[in-house]
Amino acid sequence: MKYEPSKRAARKKDLLALVGKGITFDSGGISLKPGENMELMKYDMTGAATVIGTMRAIAQLKPAIPVLGIAPCAENLPSGKATKPGDVLKAMTGKTIEVINTDAEGRLVLADAIAYAKKLGATQIIDMATLTGAVSIALGDVNTAILGTDQALIDQVIATGREVGEKFWQLPLDREYSNQIKSDIADIKNVGGKKAGTITAAAFLKEFADGISWAHLDIAGTAWGDTATPYRAKGPTGIAVRTLIEFVERSAAASGQFEG
Repeated sequence: MKYEPSKRAARKKDLLALVGKGITFDSGGISLKPGENMELMKYDMTGAATVIGTMRAIAQLKPAIPVLGIAPCAENLPSGKATKPGDVLKAMTGKTIEVINTDAEGRLVLADAIAYAKKLGATQIIDMATLTGAVSIALGDVNTAILGTDQALIDQVIATGREVGEKFWQLPLDREYSNQIKSDIADIKNVGGKKAGTITAAAFLKEFADGISWAHLDIAGTAWGDTATPYRAKGPTGIAVRTLIEFVERSAAASGQFEG
């Protein structure tokens, strides 16, 4: 999906891409998840839903900057043709990936989606995904984790979220964490062990976001609410939609351009 402002309004050369993980059902694949609560795994497409919802609003609001929306979708189910632990895959960039755990599939589709966004000319990428269970342990359902390579972009997202009532908490992304995803038989592996799972997942994505302004939102803890609150119902929360819409509108205002 791509929103293009009118030629009269569009002068900004930068292109923001929103990328959302769209695993329509995640059983874990060969690395099968426990049966308890597996019915909720139909919500592993929340990142893609966030992108689609945001792009719909952008089309109606008509900001004067172009925005690209990418929603890579797949199912993760065991079968005779399913990816197996120990497989080595080649990403869109040519980078090779050793699959240690087939339940770390979301980062594989996101990696290619980020590379695709760059191929389409994106200069700034914000991706979002229900990526790790570890983020729920760290931050619960109150704060969404944010990591990335561009501190100015991260600060903008956090500040924008504060204005619209969505909380983000920055986690570190020191290069030492990348040591945990080194592979003996490929360029990288798709999981980094038990430590710092949210950070090593982001470190994996960072391998595909080189040379670009990039921020990653791990919404696994905040995309679903176990209880209702005064401002949302129980269930899917639509987390980050408000933040992203406001972010785009602020970016358009900062460019000094408005759709007529």
